[in-house]
Amino acid sequence: MIVAWIGFLALILVVLALDLGVFHRRAHVVEFRESLGWSALWIALGLSFSVFVYFGYGRGWLGLGSTPDPVDGLRLTGGSAALKYVTGYIVEKSLSVDNIFVIATIFSFFRVPPLYQHRVLFWGILGALAMRGAMIAGGVRLIAEFHWALYVLGAFILVTGVRMLFFKPEHADIGHHPVVRLVKRFLPITEQYHGARFAVRAGTPQAEEPAQPGERALPDAVAVTARPGKLLLTPLGLALVMVETSDLLFAVDSIPAIFAITGDAFLVFTSNVFAILGLRSLYFALAGMIHRFRYMKTALALILVLVGAKMLAAGWLKEVLGPNFTYYVLAGILVILAGGVVASLLVPSRETEAAPVP
Repeated sequence: MIVAWIGFLALILVVLALDLGVFHRRAHVVEFRESLGWSALWIALGLSFSVFVYFGYGRGWLGLGSTPDPVDGLRLTGGSAALKYVTGYIVEKSLSVDNIFVIATIFSFFRVPPLYQHRVLFWGILGALAMRGAMIAGGVRLIAEFHWALYVLGAFILVTGVRMLFFKPEHADIGHHPVVRLVKRFLPITEQYHGARFAVRAGTPQAEEPAQPGERALPDAVAVTARPGKLLLTPLGLALVMVETSDLLFAVDSIPAIFAITGDAFLVFTSNVFAILGLRSLYFALAGMIHRFRYMKTALALILVLVGAKMLAAGWLKEVLGPNFTYYVLAGILVILAGGVVASLLVPSRETEAAPVP
């Protein structure tokens, strides 16, 4: 089993090295067509991994499927493992769309130049993978030791979905966010961006170089007076901190959601990784037209309600629909997602209707 983990982690490291070191070695503005191509590539890569899951669990490669799924106690066959992987991947992918709304708000507030947005997302996702890996390890251990924890997680997800469905989130001022105030207390923030740097040293040429064209100062920034050599955080670094924080908060919702599908650590982690890796390209594909998908938040809330209800009523659903009732859960998720997209396209928002035609 350990060989499977090492092989998967090696694959991800190679893919990330090619992404940053070859295809995006030079900072550039990611255009819409390029983002669509990368999104299609990441989705194809994530879905094609289900082929390995099918044969790996079906034939017992590298110890995969040697233990029952902690969630339902059933042995994972090739078909059931692939189904749970794809369902978990779609759930995590759809929930990550909500994170795109927050990232767009963060980039807008900090006026992150489009030239450096890919860099922030790349390093933000590396941190997200590490955090989610730790949370998944803890969640798998918790479910294996205390099966009743599934009902607690199910109730939490159900309540979260209902709150998203009936309560509109308040638009908080990012400038007064507790994390921003905490960072400012320990690290001074520079007025201007300093290229693609997240931090610079005061009194060094790097810290004194002028901002590049299009790099505006941080809103309400205060001139920094620091002794030479002191570490200064740039607005780009502060934006990275906020992106990491937002993903940590979203992981609190999304990680329990996938435990409604499976408790197998390898399936949970791999589906999460592939869903997160495609988040950058998906952001650049959707950021410019987020306002058009006005019903996506409603769809995501309904998905959380469905997943939470499934966790709470898993025993009853197994008796009524059979042991492979995950098929019905996957079908329900796909129907809700399709309904949210179609409703958003057919019923445009008032802002879209009032917008002048270019």
